[in-house]
Amino acid sequence: MSKVTVQLIVQGLVQGVGFRPFIYRLAQQHSLNGWVQNTNENVRIKLTSEPDKIQAFIDALRPEAPPASRIRDVSVEYLELEEFDGFVILKSDDLSEAVTEISPDIAVCPDCLADMNIPGRRKDYAFVNCTNCGPRFTIVRDLPYDRERTTMKPFRMCPDCDAEYHEITDRRFHAQPTACAVCGPEFELYEKGIRAEKSNKEILESLAAMIDKGSVVAIKGLGGMHLCCDAFNSKAVDTLRILKNRETKPFALMFRDLDAVLPYVYVNETEKESLSSFRRPIVLLRTKPGQFPNNNAPAGNTILSHNTAELFPPLAFGINAGLKLQGVMLPYLPFHYLLFKHLKTNAIVLTSGNFSSEPIIIDNDTALSKFNTRVDAILLHNRDIYNRTDDSVVKIMGGRERVLRRSRGFVPEPVSFNKNLDGIIAFGAELSNCFAVGKGNKAFLSQHIGDLKGLETLEFYEQTVHQFIDLFRVKPELLAVDLHPDYASTRLASKFPGLPLVQVQHHHAHIASCMAEHNLDQAVIGVSLDGTGLGTDGNIWGGEIMLCTLDNFTRLTHLNYVPLPGGDLANEEPWRMGISYLYKIMGRDFLELDLPFLKNLDEFKADGVLSMIANNINCPLTSGTGRLFDAVASVLGICQVAAFPAQGPMLLEALVSPEVFPVPGQPNNLQGQFDVYPCRTDSVIHAEDLIAGVVSDLLAGKPVSFIATKFHSSFISVIFENVKSFCEKEQIREVVLSGGVFQNKYVLEGLTYLLEINHFNVYTQESVPSNDGGIALGQMAVAAKRRELGCV
Repeated sequence: MSKVTVQLIVQGLVQGVGFRPFIYRLAQQHSLNGWVQNTNENVRIKLTSEPDKIQAFIDALRPEAPPASRIRDVSVEYLELEEFDGFVILKSDDLSEAVTEISPDIAVCPDCLADMNIPGRRKDYAFVNCTNCGPRFTIVRDLPYDRERTTMKPFRMCPDCDAEYHEITDRRFHAQPTACAVCGPEFELYEKGIRAEKSNKEILESLAAMIDKGSVVAIKGLGGMHLCCDAFNSKAVDTLRILKNRETKPFALMFRDLDAVLPYVYVNETEKESLSSFRRPIVLLRTKPGQFPNNNAPAGNTILSHNTAELFPPLAFGINAGLKLQGVMLPYLPFHYLLFKHLKTNAIVLTSGNFSSEPIIIDNDTALSKFNTRVDAILLHNRDIYNRTDDSVVKIMGGRERVLRRSRGFVPEPVSFNKNLDGIIAFGAELSNCFAVGKGNKAFLSQHIGDLKGLETLEFYEQTVHQFIDLFRVKPELLAVDLHPDYASTRLASKFPGLPLVQVQHHHAHIASCMAEHNLDQAVIGVSLDGTGLGTDGNIWGGEIMLCTLDNFTRLTHLNYVPLPGGDLANEEPWRMGISYLYKIMGRDFLELDLPFLKNLDEFKADGVLSMIANNINCPLTSGTGRLFDAVASVLGICQVAAFPAQGPMLLEALVSPEVFPVPGQPNNLQGQFDVYPCRTDSVIHAEDLIAGVVSDLLAGKPVSFIATKFHSSFISVIFENVKSFCEKEQIREVVLSGGVFQNKYVLEGLTYLLEINHFNVYTQESVPSNDGGIALGQMAVAAKRRELGCV
């Protein structure tokens, strides 16, 4: 059979994941001659051989590709016959302003963990990595992805590492961050502000001993600093809370391994996959009784292990603030494994190394100045972090992994959308900010930025916007912002003068975000449920059912407006919403009710709020679902002042009886075991009726958990009935669910179930957060569609 020459162009996540060595081995396996080359746009492969051999090579590309790679497209072009002597890897080339994808950071692989146990220069070396694992996004400065364009540039490889780097058959062939104890990054330990002259082994031993004895330490990790203590030591956890000014907000835990996790939380197979994936996110898992002491549930002494008669001690008091979910992650750095090798404890608190409203700290000098007098030890290393990243957070709902905070392990993997996104900068929301830049048909979403409140976070936000524009070679052409003129994200757009600007209503952006994730460009019924967002009528929206296309929307119905006494202060003090709803139902007569919630209210403050409502002073109107859930949490007496965002709704969710709600593949009890509270619907949804039902059951002595469950069932039912009605009226079968309230497992699964058994096509968010972290994608999708239609 005669030979042919072809050129393959491979698009996707194919740099920094061991793709070129994989191609080399595959070419050798199929006896092909030619070359492979990284460019800033893609990976290019030229092959000469018989057609059947080349086809076998192409067929093997996807199924045999490295685990962290993502092949999105392979194009094949037949060229004039060209003979090659063997197969080689060419030097990277910078072809144009286009870019290929950059790998997220990848958890350490089993082979590298094994290397740490082999005598030699990588024995117990905390920065071991290879083409299949290690730092990527956090160290990259520019493309193509080569060592000289990363923060590993200052570390000149020793002869042994250099030989591995250039040996095609070696696992570290062209592994850009490769290093060893001879030539790579090193740790340094500061105790009480003084640099300790210790070996790496002595540093690990000292650090572990301090943690086991109850110290709080600061540790420089992959994407920034972490604060750490023993998860079983209540005094240490209290000290950490004071240091972070974090009175009750839950802490994430890192466990030694999966076996150490199982006595404390329930873990299904999907959750195990998330915990153990190369992304290694924090996974929110349901807690087992008695193992998480807190103010709301007295601790048991011990519980039995999953399959043994061993006893396990409860975790420190107040780790998760009375919630029935715990954020859990497994080690993802070689350092984590080495630390646990020396630790006695099986779990540590590992929380972001920052203070309230500030971004995670990444540079050594700042870490020393901030933590020097506040922690017992500071562990630093001399590899710079160029792109700071927090740990990502996911939750398994409806049998699928849902990203709640998108950062380490996910960023900067883009979202591909079938629109021209080129040159669009979407600035995101005010809270849980994430922005996006458009390149071709790809939306590159930033890492989690946070709430744009403090000066340091605003500086981080602006700096990262410019870093993304430079890194992905974006030429800004169109700006997309929220409708709210006072958002910091909106104001940043003014620093790009002369460019057209698209304002996108917040809840339209939520629906468009989910549409973009699923590549939808058609009319849908959108259900957008969250806490706040400026509406087109000047009021605060958040309980919306809308007829949406990408470019526009019509508001079909919404939760009835209620006053938001004190404006944003009501978001932090749910008792204000409790009063607002009760006043709407029965005026001041509610004060005569025998409700425990009322007995504990400050009468002076309550009278002040009632006066504000009666006289319409600083009481904007809201239809926010989050505020409805706040009101129920307040009336039930479980949260009057929120120590962290959405504490009331989260505690309310924790009271729900899980057996009432549908489980994929199992019979549903949603509309059987519990009655639902009646709720009027005319031009609006009278959510105050649900509050009236809650009060009635509370006065009748019903258990709080029963009422919380019935409220959830009732809310889901009334939203479903309205969606069903509008779908039939508009003759639409596609329903899109988005907004922060869909982080509530029961709302998401319950509403999805009812819609699907009624044969509606339901779209929900998975790889992009349904909270405000996904707003930027929606803004970009709306801007792209309006540009396509010639509206900008």
